[in-house]
Parts: sequence; structure tokens; C-alpha cells
Amino acid sequence: MNSTMLDSGMVRRKKEKKRSAWGVPKGIFLFATPEGWRTSVLTESGNLCGRLDMPINTDPQDARAAAAVMVTELARDFHDTDVEVSWDPPQEPWSWTARVTFAANDEPPLPDAEG
Repeated sequence: MNSTMLDSGMVRRKKEKKRSAWGVPKGIFLFATPEGWRTSVLTESGNLCGRLDMPINTDPQDARAAAAVMVTELARDFHDTDVEVSWDPPQEPWSWTARVTFAANDEPPLPDAEG
């Protein structure tokens, strides 16, 4: 029996926008590797790791700006909220951390609110 069948009829799911399971971003870790720029985004429920689509010879300031744009767009698209990114002074060469906070004009979403 096909798993999408129920009583000889198709099961249809209501399409609705749901909040992402990974939570609102709280921080960013950006670092350079021989293969390129890598990111780790700290969220309320875990980390999202990946890479920036930028060559390794990209200026670090441009890489930080691209990582900040990525995180602000994720927060807006998946959580309907605006965030601000504040980069900390580097502790090690070729790696940076940033704090992500709600924008001054935005309230945090309710935990059970649907977007």
C-alpha cells in the first residue's frame, strides 16, 4: 500500500508557513580555510554550518558583510523578524565571531506563534 494513500484516497496536507525548526540566529562564527570561507550560525536550537560562496582571497570585511547579510535574510525569511549583527574584535587571525540580536524596532516572536 502506498504510504500517501488513506482509505483509497490521497492524503493532502494543508500548506502553511511554519517557523523553521532551527530557531532564531543568536551568533555567527566565520573563519577562513584553504577551501574558502566557512560559517557556523548559532541558533536557539543548535548550529547551522556551511560555506559562503566567495573565493578565499575575498577581503575579510567583505566576507563578514556577506555572512551578516546571510543571517539577516534567514531571520527575516524564516522567522519574520529583523536582526542586527555586531562583530567582535578578532581573537585569532582569520576567524571572527558576531552577536546577533533583535533589531531595535522588532519584538522577539512568541515561541508558539506561526509565521
